[in-house]
Amino acid sequence: MSGPQGPTEPMRRAERPIDPNVRIGHVHLRTADIDRVRDFYVGILGFDVVFEARDVPGWGTTGDILFVSAGGYHHHLGFNTWKSAGGSPQPDGVAGLHHVALLFSSREQLAEAVGRLVDAGVPLRQLTDHGTHLAVYLSDPDGNDLELAWDRPWDDWRSFGSGIDTPLELDELLTHRQAPA
Repeated sequence: MSGPQGPTEPMRRAERPIDPNVRIGHVHLRTADIDRVRDFYVGILGFDVVFEARDVPGWGTTGDILFVSAGGYHHHLGFNTWKSAGGSPQPDGVAGLHHVALLFSSREQLAEAVGRLVDAGVPLRQLTDHGTHLAVYLSDPDGNDLELAWDRPWDDWRSFGSGIDTPLELDELLTHRQAPA
């Protein structure tokens, strides 16, 4: 039986469960350079700019902000330079965000986005078939790790803990890229 978001049965249920329909509304990330991050998320991946401003007060300082969206949502990703303008990426070995997953509506849409990254020369870190979804891992210009993913239909999911991860071949994924109209 499937719940509101999928068929996964929790290992342990919360004593006081959160709303089962809750979704991640947006992720807000620090960036060293708004122009560079816009070029990546808008110019390569194809997000729309919802809002952009310079010298905006926040977190006890001022900085630049950028909100991007897909499909008219108020913003899926927010970026700011408050306390991070010109900064370097977080080093490995510190606590913090591991990665942000961008879930595509179809294998073809995932292939199109990955193809754009390949065309732009963006290095891909790892390509994995997780059994439940296909995933391509990379870093954005600020070193924030991204997972570009497509969920298989629920009936095709393989169960967790069954050695489900297998390599995903880039060439095979790109065969699903749709020709430009």
